[in-house]
Amino acid sequence: MKTLVISAVNFTEGGPLTVLRDCVQAAAALPGWRVVVMAHDGALIDTPGVQVMAYPRTKTSWLRRVALEWWGFERVSRALRADLWLSLHDVTPRVQARRQAVYCHNPAPFSRPSLRDIWFEPKFLAFSLLYGRLYSAFIRRNRFVVVQQAWLRQEFERRYGVSSVIVAHPAGEATSAVPATPARRDGPPVFFYPAIARCFKNFEVVGRALEILEADTAWQGSVHWTLDGSENRYARWLKRRFGHLRSLHWSGRLNRAQMQQHYAQAHCLLFPSRVETWGLPITEAKQAGLPLLVADLPYARETVGTWDRVAFFAPHDAPALARLMAAVARGHKPFEPVRQAPPDAPYAADWHALMRQLTHEL
Repeated sequence: MKTLVISAVNFTEGGPLTVLRDCVQAAAALPGWRVVVMAHDGALIDTPGVQVMAYPRTKTSWLRRVALEWWGFERVSRALRADLWLSLHDVTPRVQARRQAVYCHNPAPFSRPSLRDIWFEPKFLAFSLLYGRLYSAFIRRNRFVVVQQAWLRQEFERRYGVSSVIVAHPAGEATSAVPATPARRDGPPVFFYPAIARCFKNFEVVGRALEILEADTAWQGSVHWTLDGSENRYARWLKRRFGHLRSLHWSGRLNRAQMQQHYAQAHCLLFPSRVETWGLPITEAKQAGLPLLVADLPYARETVGTWDRVAFFAPHDAPALARLMAAVARGHKPFEPVRQAPPDAPYAADWHALMRQLTHEL
């Protein structure tokens, strides 16, 4: 039996945790493979039949994380004798394996933080600069570099001189704007924005749009976002700035079942994030059959792909977002269909296709 090691010791929440779980599930379906997962906590992995090695202390320090990637995993790899070692979180470890691959999904090196961003997250600028270095370290040890979108492949080829870059979409394409059994969504419109409290997630444009909408006493819609206002400096500022809004609901962190319930009850997804390497809520909302109001940026257009109900807006244009939300509330349809061809090869449409490519001829 061949051995596949998946290392993702820093994934604990949000889209990255979804990536880890979906990857492990696809790996477990490979015939003739033993799957070993390096995770922060074994309780995060709910796929039966896989071996989990827990590393709960790695999130306490970046030095601890790098030491594990570049020295600790080398010792572990000698015992595991992996046929494929897949690092899911950007850093190429120094390990002994027949084949290595790294999955790069952090947008930090490709963003341009503003002074406002640096104030809310003082480490953001240093992190952006550091991550570009971490991406490049030992990257040529990999047989494959995996990214989520075509524009990222171009960046990796240009910056790091690597070839064999696979564009792998983290979820299968939803093919219809209407789910097989659509949920009943009666009453005033509910707009849902699921994201963690990072300054580039651009929650404030939603708050400013709601301020415009609430100036009209006829406004009956609401926004649910996945913050409680205590997470960090940025979230606390958002609470002070927009806590007075009557139609803004602070739902806090949601588990997978609660997320599905919110998608089922929502009328429309909001996604104004300024930078992403994918934007998983867009895919999840499509799978729930929701119309989309998303930032008019390259990542969002590639993630939306082909869909029948989407409207794009400039990510800093709160009045434009307010107009779109008001149109939805009045029963109008400010959406349009979009069509986009899949990326050029090498390309994987979902996790199962990616696993087949990574393990081919092993």
